[in-house]
Amino acid sequence: MNRKFRLLVVLLLAGVSAPALAQWQPAPLSGVWVNPGFYSIHYDRDAGLRDQNPGLGFEWPVSPMVSLTAGRFRNSNNALSNYVGAYVMPWKVGSWRFGAVVGGFDGYPNAYNGDWFPALIPVVAYEAAHWGLNVGIVPTISNRLYGAISLQLKFRWEAPSPAGAN
Repeated sequence: MNRKFRLLVVLLLAGVSAPALAQWQPAPLSGVWVNPGFYSIHYDRDAGLRDQNPGLGFEWPVSPMVSLTAGRFRNSNNALSNYVGAYVMPWKVGSWRFGAVVGGFDGYPNAYNGDWFPALIPVVAYEAAHWGLNVGIVPTISNRLYGAISLQLKFRWEAPSPAGAN
């Protein structure tokens, strides 16, 4: 990862997350969400892109408004991608949350030769007790990235109870 990108990610995360991180209350590991990748509904349905984007990702709530996220998946160009960032979800109505994920991705051949690039993606999330769904609105970036509605099913990881505990 180049120096400029790391600095950009740090500044973005610090600027967007600072108010929420003031309420830092990391969830125990049993509060971590685990996801099996994404399903992408691309705006350009004739581009021959891969809609199923299997992988493994994690989302760790660190405050009522912020979750840190990281993972790896097979992207729409059939290449491996990694991501790291933070969901900043300042609005909540019932089980629905609204905000954006800010961070970075790599592995897209037309975007910076597959190197890391910053991303800001609007997100709506539904979160029940043990499962949830993130819906991202990925913008099209001409000649670099195909836009899509991204669906990410997630499951809350439950730590096993200690022996003898009920």
